[in-house]
Amino acid sequence: QVQVVESGGGLVQAGGSLRLSCLASSSGRTLSINAAGWFRQAPGKKRDLVAAISKGDSAKYGDSVKGRFTVSIDNSKNTVYLQMNSLTPGDTAVYYCHVETHWGDDWGQGTQVTVSS
Repeated sequence: QVQVVESGGGLVQAGGSLRLSCLASSSGRTLSINAAGWFRQAPGKKRDLVAAISKGDSAKYGDSVKGRFTVSIDNSKNTVYLQMNSLTPGDTAVYYCHVETHWGDDWGQGTQVTVSS
């Protein structure tokens, strides 16, 4: 089993930046993140893909965040990051991380990002 915990959300003004973190663990066992994705869900809307990354493949981004967001994996820290720049009120949502490892996969509980105008 794998456990995933997101952090880094908060309130930021339009034009600002935030970095979300997604820490994966598996009962103290060594793990390697093979693939990960960040998704977001605004009130009354469906959950959409924001960014995805996997070993040996280039990152993919949703059209609305291309050029502003960057996803990366640091396997030395079992962590996936989402660097978000030039934020707009349209980026306001709960952000969820999904991680795939050789021990299994899991979703995090979500972290709220609110961008004020």
